[in-house]
Amino acid sequence: MGDAVTASASLGATPGPEGAAAPVLAISGVSMRFGAVQVLFDIDFDLRAGEVHALIGENGAGKSTTMKILAGYQPPSGGQVLLDGAPVDFAGSQQAEAAGVVMIHQEFNLAQQLTVEENIFLGRELRRGPFLDHRRMQAESRALLERLNCAVDPRAAVSDISVPNRQMVEIAKALGREARVLIMDEPTAVLTTRETEILLEQIDRLRAAGTAILYTSHKLDEVARIADRVTVLRDGRHVLTAPASDLSTDRMAEVMVGRELSDLFPPKPLPGDETVLKVEGITIPGLIHDAGFTLRRGEVLGFAGLVGAGRTELMEAIVGLRHAAGRVEIKGQQLAGGSVRAARQAGLVYLTEDRKEKGLLLGKDLTQNLTLLALDRFTNLLIDRQAEAAALDRAITEFDIRAGDRGMNVGNLSGGNQQKLLLAKTMLAEPDIVIIDEPTRGIDIGTKQQIYAFIAALAAAGKSVIVVSSELPEVIGLSNRVAVMAEGRIAGVLEGDEINEQTIVRLAIGMAGSEARAS
Repeated sequence: MGDAVTASASLGATPGPEGAAAPVLAISGVSMRFGAVQVLFDIDFDLRAGEVHALIGENGAGKSTTMKILAGYQPPSGGQVLLDGAPVDFAGSQQAEAAGVVMIHQEFNLAQQLTVEENIFLGRELRRGPFLDHRRMQAESRALLERLNCAVDPRAAVSDISVPNRQMVEIAKALGREARVLIMDEPTAVLTTRETEILLEQIDRLRAAGTAILYTSHKLDEVARIADRVTVLRDGRHVLTAPASDLSTDRMAEVMVGRELSDLFPPKPLPGDETVLKVEGITIPGLIHDAGFTLRRGEVLGFAGLVGAGRTELMEAIVGLRHAAGRVEIKGQQLAGGSVRAARQAGLVYLTEDRKEKGLLLGKDLTQNLTLLALDRFTNLLIDRQAEAAALDRAITEFDIRAGDRGMNVGNLSGGNQQKLLLAKTMLAEPDIVIIDEPTRGIDIGTKQQIYAFIAALAAAGKSVIVVSSELPEVIGLSNRVAVMAEGRIAGVLEGDEINEQTIVRLAIGMAGSEARAS
């Protein structure tokens, strides 16, 4: 494998599409250090007009740092940024945007309390005399959103729209800047399949118009479809640059992780007969309608459905984060509704889909995040710092959490390491039932494999797991049974040979269960 990667690395000078011009934007010999930790080592990378260049790698490989350097958010510790072949020293992202370099962030860079229109035109507001021209900005915002088939009202506050629609607003904001270079960090991580198709069509149009596009995604099928060239980073080093047509998705994955990736999903443990969770008649007006299901000991129960089907809302109601009518029983005992503490004491915990805003304290260190949910175990008048340190040692080993400094803020960890820390934090409470919402969103394929193995190990140890995921291969590959939601209702529960993409999709779009199973 090592010889193969070394040979492939020599492809770094591979030219872009035939007839492509000189690079619009590039970095040469760039290194990056945060204190004593070096995260980039002598990176060369370029973007050409009319080309989609994919940058891929595991979480922590250095992709985000590379993008931030290109977009002016972070000056390099060494090396140069080149614009049209000449060295440039962006003083910040605003100067980069003025030069036509725009970045769409994976973590939204939107002002939550402002309207969609105000976000799209933030910093470049249109005026009519001394006054803001809201009518014109709303019209232009609506036109940009219509290009993305997004029906959001430009007058709506960003805080009131869905996560996928926020991503569409981010993209519309970038499209409105008519960038020469567009840098896209995981743009489809929260989008539905339909929304993804619309975005990829827009990327094709931008490429045809001569825009240089940097596209970063963990969805390698998207990379294979949209990219002209692919560059792989591993551990802060450039490993390979090659035409996308020369790389299969399997080959991309192997180069990313430095090993062959076979058997992505582990064998499914066999569940027991005991029912540990029984949900009946859960109803949230306008969101969830009479939802019920059971969960057995040692079972992985998948929840599939379109975005907006109500999966997350149902899970939040079960663990007490939302008020709902209905009944939840754990091992035959009714759970007090609306109480997260009661759920945790009964052995039920929930890993939120939004690790950034709801799961972790990004401004705190690893230890403070790890022990927060089980702090009573480390407190006797005073917090036992030695016991906390020992717990972090175990978590780092068990969950393979990679952090250069244990005192660093969690916000500086890669997405994969944040997710593994969130898992460690949750399991420190020693639950019997674990609900994991979007376990691998924004996670690279190597870390996905680790998390899948961890979920299977939980079930094999007699824990019961609910996995909510928008990725059908994930639901199918992990689950003993699959519950499919449509418009706030459980449309069907599948098992055995019924668990396949066609049946799940037909239930998710509202077809009757008998019709879905007939195929």
